[in-house]
Amino acid sequence: MAATGIVTLGSPPAAATTCTGGTSSDFNGDGVTDTVIADPDATVNGVKNAGLVRVVLGGGKGVSEISQATPGMNATPETSDHFGFSRTSYDADGDGCTDLVVGTPFEDVAQSGKQLVDAGAVYVIHGSPTGIGAGSTIEGYTQTQLDPTTSTEAYDWFGYTVRAGTTSTNKPYLVVGVPGEDVTVDGKTHVDAGCIEYVQGTTVVPVNEDDPGVPGTVEGNDRFGYSVGGTNRYFAVGSPGEAIGDQEFAGGVAIFSHTLSGGLPTPLVGIDQDTAGIGGVPETGDGFGTSISMTNYRPSDQTYNSDAILAIGIPGEDVGTAADAGSVEVVRVQPSGTVTQVTSFDAGSTDVEGNPVPGDFMGQRVTIANTDTSVVTSAANIRLAVGVPGKDTATVKDAGAIQVFRPLDTAIGANDRLLTRGSGLPGTATARDYVGMALASGTTNLYVGVPFSKAADSSKGTLYVLPWTDADGTTSTGTKTYLPGQDGLPDAGEAFGTVG
Repeated sequence: MAATGIVTLGSPPAAATTCTGGTSSDFNGDGVTDTVIADPDATVNGVKNAGLVRVVLGGGKGVSEISQATPGMNATPETSDHFGFSRTSYDADGDGCTDLVVGTPFEDVAQSGKQLVDAGAVYVIHGSPTGIGAGSTIEGYTQTQLDPTTSTEAYDWFGYTVRAGTTSTNKPYLVVGVPGEDVTVDGKTHVDAGCIEYVQGTTVVPVNEDDPGVPGTVEGNDRFGYSVGGTNRYFAVGSPGEAIGDQEFAGGVAIFSHTLSGGLPTPLVGIDQDTAGIGGVPETGDGFGTSISMTNYRPSDQTYNSDAILAIGIPGEDVGTAADAGSVEVVRVQPSGTVTQVTSFDAGSTDVEGNPVPGDFMGQRVTIANTDTSVVTSAANIRLAVGVPGKDTATVKDAGAIQVFRPLDTAIGANDRLLTRGSGLPGTATARDYVGMALASGTTNLYVGVPFSKAADSSKGTLYVLPWTDADGTTSTGTKTYLPGQDGLPDAGEAFGTVG
C-alpha cells in the first residue's frame, strides 16, 4: 500500500461555491441525501475480498463505485484487504460537500522491505459538485502517515472503526480505532491493548489507556478502539476485551469530551458492569462495548443539546442459563462526566418481545438516533435499534432480527417491535442471514443491511432503508430496498449491504 502525503484534514480549501451542503451525507453538495453501501468482500479487478464502496447519489443522479482501483487512490486492490470494512462521513475540508472516510484494517503495508500484515489504512475521499470517486481528491494514510509519532505495525488493524463529525465549535473531527495496537508500559508490551487516533483541526494524537486521565488499565487483549461513537460534544470508545477484576473480556467503555486539554481530548469517565448504577455483573466473555452508538440529548433546562445518550451492546451476556443471549445498556452523559443509567434490558425484561435464547447475541450491533434535535429530548424522539443476529424464526435458524425500542419509555417493553425478514422487513428469512449484523441510522431513517443474505432474490446482499416511524410501527410509508442490478447498481456483490 502506498499513501499520499499528509494533509491537515480540517484545513479549508478555496471555497467551492456550488456546494450547498445541508445534510450529513451529501457528497455532491446538492442538498439531497446520498446513501453509502459497502461490500468489503467484493471482488475488484479479479481480486477476491478486495472490497469496495458504492455511493448512491440522491435524486437519481447515479451511482459511484469507489475501491482501491479508483483513479487517484494510489493503492492496489489485494486479496482480503476488505476496503470498506468501516466507513464514516463528514465535511473534512469545509467546502459544503460531504467527504467519505473508508477504513481498510486488513491492508498489508510494505515498509523497510517487510510486509506488515493487517497493519491497516484509512482513506479520505473528498466529495465535489460533480460527485465522488474518480476525479475526487483522495488521501490515503497508514497510522504513521496520519500520526508521525506512532509506528505502523503488523496486525494493528488501523481503521477497524472510524467515526467523524463536527464539534460544537464547528471543527471537523475524526476518530480512528486501532484495536490491535500493542502498547508498551514500563518496559512491558501489552499485545492488542489498542488505541485510537484522534484528529481535530491541526491536532493529531494517539490515545490509549496509559494516557493521563484515560479510564482503564493497559492490558493485553483490551482492544481499546474496537468500537467508537460520537456527537458534536462527546465521543466514546469501546474495549470489549477489557478485564474487570478476574473476569476476562468483560468489557468497558471510555467517554471523552472533544475539548482539548494538554493536547488530548478530555477523558470524562469510564463505565463497565462493575460501575455503580450500571446494570448487570461483569462476567468473562460479556463483551460490554462490542458495539456502541451515541446521539444528542437536550435536557428540559437547556436550549441546546448539552448531553448525550449512549447505547452499549453486550452480546456475550448470559441471561439466566441462556449463554450469549445478549443485552443492552443505555446511559445519559452530562458535561460534568456524570453518567446515569437510562435503561438496561435483555430479551427477558418485562414485556420485551421474545425470550432469552442461547446464541442470539442481542446487542452485537446497536444504533441510536435523536429524530428531532431542535426540541427537548423525550421518549417521542429517541429511537434505538438493536441487532439480534443469532435469532431464529419459527422455522429458520440464525435468520436474525432487529428489535426497535423507545429507550426513554418508563417501561422498555411497552413499545418495542421485533422485525425479521417477512415480518416488518421485506424479503424472506433464510438460514444464516444474520440480520442485525449491519445497522446504521440518521434522524429520519434506519438502515438495515443483510450482507449475508441466502435468499435467492438477494444472494449478493441487500439494504433496507425504512423511516424510523415505520420501524416503530407508527406509520407505513414503505421501505426502500437496494439490490445489486437495480436502481443503477451493478449486478455484482459478495456482502452488499454492509452499513454501520
